[in-house]
Amino acid sequence: MSKWLRDIELTGRQVTLAPLRLSHRDALVEAASDGCLWELWYTGVPSPNNIEEHIAFALNENEAGRALAFVVIENSTRQIIGSTRYLNAKPVHRRLEIGSTWYASRFQRTGVNTECKLLLLAYAFEQLQAIAVEFRTHWHNHASRKAIAKLGAKQDGVLRNHQIGVDGIYRDTVVFSIIESEWPAVKKSLSFKLERHS
Repeated sequence: MSKWLRDIELTGRQVTLAPLRLSHRDALVEAASDGCLWELWYTGVPSPNNIEEHIAFALNENEAGRALAFVVIENSTRQIIGSTRYLNAKPVHRRLEIGSTWYASRFQRTGVNTECKLLLLAYAFEQLQAIAVEFRTHWHNHASRKAIAKLGAKQDGVLRNHQIGVDGIYRDTVVFSIIESEWPAVKKSLSFKLERHS
């Protein structure tokens, strides 16, 4: 694994982010079953049919130093409620992306996403010394676009015909970022939002 990205555990008040393991298979399927999240055509949430492939890809990316995948654990119950990761890491440019994020339906529109992003952004800017953190989402994923903007990220642009889906449909990808100089204000905003949720 890259010296830049190494296995870590990030703990907040509501959730803990722990490195993804093969042993998390059943718990991830159970979390994704809350809302049948794999039925959303514009996301890549694992299903019972592709969970092994999903985990294998994530762990291969971890091993190559390009990513670090986490499970999201609710602290009060110790249940896995979703997943997120650093990806597209470029150590030489001190840039990475936060993505492949999803939560069981009952934890959406709660303080969980805010705390997860605060933990990931704090580690990226304060420990990894990142100069920019990206977020990318499908053009049609309006809920995700809104959530990313609420974090304080600014839209950089839209990559037209960026990817071809397994169904052959072209994907336009919306790119957002937070840069190093913006982090103090974003941190204060996210911390304030978390206080209001608690």
